[in-house]
Amino acid sequence: MFCDSYPITAYEDLGAGVYSLRVKAPQITAAAQPGQFVEIGVPGFSLRRPISLCGIDPEKGEIRLVIADRGAGTHTLSTLREGDSIDLLGPLGTGFALPEPGAHVALVGGGIGTPPLLPLAERYRETCNAILGYRGRDQVILDVDFARFCDTVVCTDDGTYGVKGTVSPALEALLQACRIDIVYACGPAPMLRAVRDLCMQYSVRAQLSLEERMACGVGACVGCAVMTEHGGVRRVRRVCKDGPVFEAADIVF
Repeated sequence: MFCDSYPITAYEDLGAGVYSLRVKAPQITAAAQPGQFVEIGVPGFSLRRPISLCGIDPEKGEIRLVIADRGAGTHTLSTLREGDSIDLLGPLGTGFALPEPGAHVALVGGGIGTPPLLPLAERYRETCNAILGYRGRDQVILDVDFARFCDTVVCTDDGTYGVKGTVSPALEALLQACRIDIVYACGPAPMLRAVRDLCMQYSVRAQLSLEERMACGVGACVGCAVMTEHGGVRRVRRVCKDGPVFEAADIVF
């Protein structure tokens, strides 16, 4: 885990109040795994903001962060541009379990939950299928990025882009059509619950990246607690320290 100020090498407005930053952070990049996150220090705010890793480029020593402008802190971050510096603590948390290349994986993302899945699309490429869900056309982000690496289906609730409906029918069709070794998902809780239930129905392993409000980001404050159950034993676990990635079958929704 490293804490320092790092230079921003690129800024991109993705639309829908979402923006992308590329940051030269070779220490973090060398240690990072898909599914982990960083905590960003925001000038004028006492608490850091947790942001998942959307890209990990060891050759360039860069990470990519995709941030939604949803509050005062993230709005302050939206003013940063190429050449500015950003205060990062990371990499943090437990990332995704990674089967060997060649495993057939499915990625299921919802809204701003899609960014942490992109490194997996890049890793597995032709043995990967991505299913991305959004409310409508104006909320769609990163679909082009995913399509560069793997077969990608976009679903929108209102049918204004891609397939009309939620991600569940598309995922079930995929599980019926071919062998999937593992499903990775990140997004709102109702979507994650549906993914978990489908994967249990089809006896496919799934890992979920949970979205919870965090304060410290290192497991000290226990502000991001979730209930898990394994082997009949219930246990409170911390999303920031024990997660954000958990086995889907263990999560108590």
